[in-house]
Amino acid sequence: MPVFEDLRRWEGRLHGAVPVDAPPLVWVAAPHALADCTLASDGRSITCDGRVLEARFVAPIPLNRSYANAASVAFLAARGLDLRGDLSADGFSIRSVWPRDFRLATDLPLRPLPDDRPPALALRGLMREVPQGGATRDFAAWRLWERKPAATMAGKPVLAFIVNGAQGDDDEAHGGHFAIATGRIGTDGGIGDWLVSDFYTLDSESEKGIIAAPVPLDNYLGDLNAGQAWYRPSAIVVAVLADPAAAQLVQSALGRVYQQFYRHQLVYYHPNSNCTSISVDTLCALGMKLARRAADAPWLAALAFPWLVVRERSLAKAGLACDYASADPVRLFPAAALEEIVTRLFALVDTAKPEGSLETWLARDLDALLFARVPQIPSSRAWGDAPVVTLAEYRSRLPSDPRDFRIVPVPARPFPAALRDSDLLPPSLQRSDVVAAVWGALLLVGIPGLLRAAWRRWRARRRSGLSG
Repeated sequence: MPVFEDLRRWEGRLHGAVPVDAPPLVWVAAPHALADCTLASDGRSITCDGRVLEARFVAPIPLNRSYANAASVAFLAARGLDLRGDLSADGFSIRSVWPRDFRLATDLPLRPLPDDRPPALALRGLMREVPQGGATRDFAAWRLWERKPAATMAGKPVLAFIVNGAQGDDDEAHGGHFAIATGRIGTDGGIGDWLVSDFYTLDSESEKGIIAAPVPLDNYLGDLNAGQAWYRPSAIVVAVLADPAAAQLVQSALGRVYQQFYRHQLVYYHPNSNCTSISVDTLCALGMKLARRAADAPWLAALAFPWLVVRERSLAKAGLACDYASADPVRLFPAAALEEIVTRLFALVDTAKPEGSLETWLARDLDALLFARVPQIPSSRAWGDAPVVTLAEYRSRLPSDPRDFRIVPVPARPFPAALRDSDLLPPSLQRSDVVAAVWGALLLVGIPGLLRAAWRRWRARRRSGLSG
């Protein structure tokens, strides 16, 4: 059955029980981890547990256009680090870095969202209140709301929503990226071992080597090639819970989605089956009521479809443009999704009636809402920015001349036919498929018929005029 219909039926069979399913795969990407290390100012050694080890950064993958440089070393040497990599007799090859000051302090200040505007707009203002989305600022976190003052949040379970901002040198990435994390707050406020569900297309190679899998947060943000913090700033909204039920439900559901994703029943298609929509559809299948937003210009895109084909010189590209214009922004843009999630969370702790297990447990167990701003790690990469929330805003950031577009061509990696299960449902039609079929019928049948009718009418009038 369709992926999210399966998820709805699965949730309906729980009958209020808390699922404790393990995720099918956690991709750590390195065999060794070192805690509380110090990098030398020249970047050539690390000190950890009293040992001094020769340090090497893992090599950049061939498609990666940027990498750690002297600015990176200066940034990392100024703080304690948790590292993942390969430990050998002659040193440590660093695969990912996690600054230890990227954590939740025990005395987080209370800074509520302004109440003179809806939560969605207040959150948008918060994400944009500092230049470049906070890319060049220090890590910062505070409480947006709390049910009652707590002595400590250490050890409490969390359900977190991550929005990575726009990249500064990739015109395909102004919308950012979305992911959901679960875990517990460390005794020292640590968050690096939270589990992040990361969805990327499986059908092409990532220029950063990103793996579409559950990964630890320190890997998701800090991997030297794939880490989001090396490319752009991030914002995290953290739901601190009194009980892990809601987080366990979401993590179990995402594990179920991954099984369908890996066998290609769920195929990544950027306009409506992307990192944001997969996450949003999972929450909605569990009963979370997230508002929809009007698509950009679905009817205009449908009417202009032949022109799009001529402009793009490609039926596939015209279809992509049509589907983007027809997509719900909440399922397309990470920041728009986060705005609606925060709006619903505030409603659940106010007067909204919860529906389904997820909303029931969130309304009961939500102790606090936190906001964290994660900076971009300096490197040879251009500074990123806050993500866009509409197609119009996306277009406003694009160069006026298409020849100036900055994109990274990546090789295709088609799913092997031999790995397809026999029970896979056929892919559902996209809106652009219907639009193309209608225009095709008009061009092949309707318009020629109209032209013939007009020709016959003209000839009849001409004969009538001549006979008169």
